[in-house]
Amino acid sequence: MEGSLQGKILSPAKRRLAVQQVRQVFRISERRACKALGQERSTQQYRRKEFLWENRLIERMTYWAVRMGRLGYKKVTALLNAEGWRVNKKRILRLWRQEGLKVPKKRVKRRRLWLGDGSCIRLRPTKVNQVWSYDFVKDNTSNGLPLRFLTVIDEFTRECLALPVGRHFKAEDVQICLMDLFIKRGIPEYIRSDNGPEFIEGKLRKWIHRLGAKTLYIEPGSPWQNGFNESFNGKFRDEFLSGELLDTVPEAKILAEDWRKTYNTIRPHGSLNYRPPAPGAVELEPWKPSFATLRSVSMAVV
Repeated sequence: MEGSLQGKILSPAKRRLAVQQVRQVFRISERRACKALGQERSTQQYRRKEFLWENRLIERMTYWAVRMGRLGYKKVTALLNAEGWRVNKKRILRLWRQEGLKVPKKRVKRRRLWLGDGSCIRLRPTKVNQVWSYDFVKDNTSNGLPLRFLTVIDEFTRECLALPVGRHFKAEDVQICLMDLFIKRGIPEYIRSDNGPEFIEGKLRKWIHRLGAKTLYIEPGSPWQNGFNESFNGKFRDEFLSGELLDTVPEAKILAEDWRKTYNTIRPHGSLNYRPPAPGAVELEPWKPSFATLRSVSMAVV
């Protein structure tokens, strides 16, 4: 009988199904079928209790699964708990499978962050505003014209600090974005990026160094060395770009900013114990711009 079912007969539900099939095939009583398969009759006759609030729970679970798109049952459980539902992930997993929900996603191989001297993971951040990283994500509007997104994140909190959009980006555009962030958030200790022409431009590097920050450049052709930003870019493409047909740049700006706020304040993050990044950033180290910071940024621009 085990060969006729999907998987081994381990769970009570599968054992109950096996007993039913044996009774139908061999025309025997329930007592005899349970004895042959080693099933307790009390387990065979058990009927799960129906809870009136479970239908409402399924509605909310399905709502978050549809709205967030690419989140699994663990993060949906965190969202439900944030709403006030006191349920664990095992109940949500049972209802998730019952409703036929799943997140198909192809896993790809990833390299570890090894350096030439054998050390692993370059300058792992230990506090807020220590290491920022930025990169570009490319896409196209519906008419085929290029569209570029500049993603800036804090590697410690995983918060997306900025997500500007444009057809093209120059070093001056990157500088303007960083200047706004420096005024609002403060100046980080390090800024990590690849070796793109917008990031290695001489004036931009000198401007960053004058403000007291340091630039970290990964080795050419080694995107895994900028793993935090690459991970965010993958989520951004999977959860936003793959599901949105964008027509114009203003439309892309509005929708991308709305997704950024959702990512920072609502979407649970697995590495943060299923909490969204932004509340953790505020809780860990609130920052207010001082007069000295504003003055240093303005003087450096001049």
